[in-house]
Amino acid sequence: MRHILSLATLLLPLLGGCDGPALVATAGVNVASLTLVGRTVPDLLVSGVTGRDCSIVRLDRGLSYCGPSPVAPGPQPYCTRSRGSVDCWVSRPLAIPIVPGQGDAPPGLTVAQEADRTARWPGL
Repeated sequence: MRHILSLATLLLPLLGGCDGPALVATAGVNVASLTLVGRTVPDLLVSGVTGRDCSIVRLDRGLSYCGPSPVAPGPQPYCTRSRGSVDCWVSRPLAIPIVPGQGDAPPGLTVAQEADRTARWPGL
């Protein structure tokens, strides 16, 4: 069933133009998109809706049409300055006074940022 839906999605742009110039233009756009982005126009639409890496190139390589869902990034280590080096911890060390962290990255994603990262299109 999944392959029928992906095939129907790939053939959907062809329904709008059954004449020669429209078919040539659609094929040209898909070839250009496949060359530049690695996905055809329907692949881009399916990838945008599902939030996964979907491509006909994956089928050509013998993989599934859509790749696995992206995993959430793990917690970043909390690094502090030490004598001549940097020590990294899984969580902030319980020290008084509070030891300032070292590094450029923020300590992690907030709940709202993680919800935005994993959000799909409205109503899907």
